[in-house]
Amino acid sequence: MAIPAVLKYTWAAPCTAVGGIIGSLLCCFGASPRLVCGVLEVGFRNRRHPCASALLRLPFRGITFGHVVLAPTHECQAALRLHERVHVEQYERWGVFFFGLYAGSSLIQLLSGRRPYMDNYFEVEARQRGTRSNGPAGKA
Repeated sequence: MAIPAVLKYTWAAPCTAVGGIIGSLLCCFGASPRLVCGVLEVGFRNRRHPCASALLRLPFRGITFGHVVLAPTHECQAALRLHERVHVEQYERWGVFFFGLYAGSSLIQLLSGRRPYMDNYFEVEARQRGTRSNGPAGKA
């Protein structure tokens, strides 16, 4: 049985609000929002923008909060779209609990001597599902 879209958006809304706040701050510095298939993508127009350059130094290229995806540039958004959409689905499934579940998975990996990010259950799922139809994706 398919869950109505309105319920998915409502369930993920608290997480989307976090992304909306951060995205709004990025827009104050020149980022622009784009609505792509029901997901708000926020990024800078090109990598030469000082803020985009700073974000490109982070160890990841994109981050998802509910139905908001933040990335340094819109080019990064396009490259990571399938991977990040898996995270959107994870927020739709787990709602606000996703924050704790994601952190818990990273902690379990760390305590088990594995890599907290690369071996995180949710990242593994996003890499597997996000690359099936589009070839290998970059590190999200």
